[in-house]
Amino acid sequence: MRLFKCQACGQIVHFENTLCEKCGHRLAYLAAATTVTAIEPEGPEGDNTWKALAAPGKLFRLCENAAHGSCNWLIEADAPGTLCLCCRHNRIIPDISLEENAEKWRKIEWAKHRLFYSLLRLKLPLVTKLEQQETGLAFDFLADALEPTGPRVMTGHDNGLITIALKEADDAEREKSRVAMHEPYRTLLGHFRHEIGHYYWDRLVRDGGKLDACRQQFGDDTLDYGQALQRHYEQGAPPDWRTSFVTAYATMHPWEDFAETWAHYMHLIDTLETAAAFGLSTRPRVAEGDELDAKVDFDPYRAQPFDRLVESWMPLTIALNSLNRSMGQPDLYPFVLSTPALEKLAFVHGLVHPDMPA
Repeated sequence: MRLFKCQACGQIVHFENTLCEKCGHRLAYLAAATTVTAIEPEGPEGDNTWKALAAPGKLFRLCENAAHGSCNWLIEADAPGTLCLCCRHNRIIPDISLEENAEKWRKIEWAKHRLFYSLLRLKLPLVTKLEQQETGLAFDFLADALEPTGPRVMTGHDNGLITIALKEADDAEREKSRVAMHEPYRTLLGHFRHEIGHYYWDRLVRDGGKLDACRQQFGDDTLDYGQALQRHYEQGAPPDWRTSFVTAYATMHPWEDFAETWAHYMHLIDTLETAAAFGLSTRPRVAEGDELDAKVDFDPYRAQPFDRLVESWMPLTIALNSLNRSMGQPDLYPFVLSTPALEKLAFVHGLVHPDMPA
């Protein structure tokens, strides 16, 4: 993600910030300019009309969900609706009159907003199900039934509808699931990036005429999904899965292989953009040759040769994992990318940049 600063005082601020701690200006995200901007009220007290220092001459409104602390995005003052580009894709949210639900929903929303930052940067198609029922995108954020024997919510994707179980916003519950399922990594943002991968498989692969090319990389997606799921949970991943897949779960079915690869591609480009924003580079003194040298001086969201991304990604993850270990934390990126896995990542790169020369 890019580096942002308050236009009023120059203080470095973060994507989720709603207040500049240095000068006291309210902050909001202006998607059209890909920036966090200081805003000032315009009009009578209590009126939701603001001027943005990053876009002089225009007036804006804050998304309706700003009142719940779950959004800081702006809408142009004369635009229809009360929800921003991100929040308008919500179909069902939990009962936020319960503070426990409200706090979990806020965590989920901030992860979703980071997802949408990336989708907008990549200029991927985004339309709500209200606009196009068959090809649109919607989100349900659901809590389990209160009764112990009641139905449990499963995170997943179904024809453009992404469901996120509210319990995934509980750090303890999520870690419990991660350990039980022998996963090295499990985050809210990771869930969103995985499930949106299923959605874009529908849009870019199936509907985009790329089925044959995708099957050459990921396998036959017509295999029975239910049987594949049952086999995976009964037998687990094959012992040699690391030679061809980004994760053990990717071995379950070609759809899951694609979604896991898509998620990793989004991890890669967004982390590289953050590294570039901070001017990070690696040049270990103990290494011979330049295999661990990296300087991220390009925009990973714009069309670049995939090899250029990988050349920076590999050394950067080694450095980041080493930093985490110095703090007694697990590896930030606990994965090893084999040659077949890199080829699958390159396929995703080509999907999101279809006009890039081969």
